[in-house]
Amino acid sequence: MPYRYAHYYVGFVLLVILGGFWASYWSAIGNVPIAFHMHAMSSSTWLLLLIVQSVSIHRRANGFHKQMGQASFVLFPFLILGFMMIIDVSANRYASAEGDFILHNGPSFGLGMAIAIAAYLTLYYQALKNRRNIKLHAGYMLATPLILFESPFSRVMEQFMPWMNFIGSEGPQAVQDTIAISDGIGVVFALSIYFMDRKHGAPWLVAAFFMALQAAVMWFAPFFPELGTSFRAYAQIPMPITLTAGVLAGAAAAWFGWHAGGGNRQAMAKAMA
Repeated sequence: MPYRYAHYYVGFVLLVILGGFWASYWSAIGNVPIAFHMHAMSSSTWLLLLIVQSVSIHRRANGFHKQMGQASFVLFPFLILGFMMIIDVSANRYASAEGDFILHNGPSFGLGMAIAIAAYLTLYYQALKNRRNIKLHAGYMLATPLILFESPFSRVMEQFMPWMNFIGSEGPQAVQDTIAISDGIGVVFALSIYFMDRKHGAPWLVAAFFMALQAAVMWFAPFFPELGTSFRAYAQIPMPITLTAGVLAGAAAAWFGWHAGGGNRQAMAKAMA
């Protein structure tokens, strides 16, 4: 089985999430919007699922691994829902002009989340489509934590390692520096794994592409005022519509990925029942 020590890598990302969001979420968990609870719980559960999947397949618990894989059909739409809820919160705060920070970074955050959603939909679809190829399937699933790495590590950098911000922008733009650097670290990590096994390295190239795109788009977005107009327009869309779209997108990635890999409808319907 490939990626024998993958559970340690996923566990590290989980620890970064705990550390990066300790001040803004975990230590103030009773006083944050419901959107942050959904995003935190679905993302953390996704990482725990990957840890369980990695350990189970390496211990030859194939039946349990398959059951947990089927559970991902239900969890994945909620993972996308959490991202959509964060976009909606950012859009509403931007439209309400809550402060200089959100006015500068709001559209950037929205675009960054949208790119993260696109990355997750692509990686999960490909993981299911290639599930009969163990190395590709594992690679696509294990590339998903990299998409989560940027946000918490940028906060770790800001709080504990400001010396890592070699870009040195002033004011609200400084947060985009830490995001770009965090994404850059993720890109280097992904490419290093790709070069270790280029034959089965496609998942890591896909992840590297999305992280590089996210870094560039988010850093430059504050300098395009036109994006603010679009973000305000997005804020006017009723939340039930945007959230339903997110759930449907997650379910569609699961459905089409499963069938592209040769699955049958009865098996998926049974798993989601």
